Amino acid sequence: MMRHAPLALLLLALGGCSSIDPFTREGVWRPRGANDANLRLHVADPLTLEHGVDDPRSDGQASVAAIRRLRTDRVHPLAAASVARLQATGTAGAAPSSAGAGDGGR
Repeated sequence: MMRHAPLALLLLALGGCSSIDPFTREGVWRPRGANDANLRLHVADPLTLEHGVDDPRSDGQASVAAIRRLRTDRVHPLAAASVARLQATGTAGAAPSSAGAGDGGR
């Protein structure tokens, strides 16, 4: 009996989880179509989301090559960006050293 008591308590405690889940509770906001509506607000021409646009400067070869690399698992790595480089300081809460600290990612 004592071996089953923790399991019974666990099942009892987890039984009420569905009533506190914000995605299943009644009376809460549900984002039905919110992402799609937000995307349409930020696109210059919403029709391009349905039909797309062509690029008269391209014959499609670069796109075909990229898709071929994707399908054969030979995707090129992304180019290094200097926008947000992170540097480890070694210890949490320690004062930053003068070398390399505060360079703004440059």
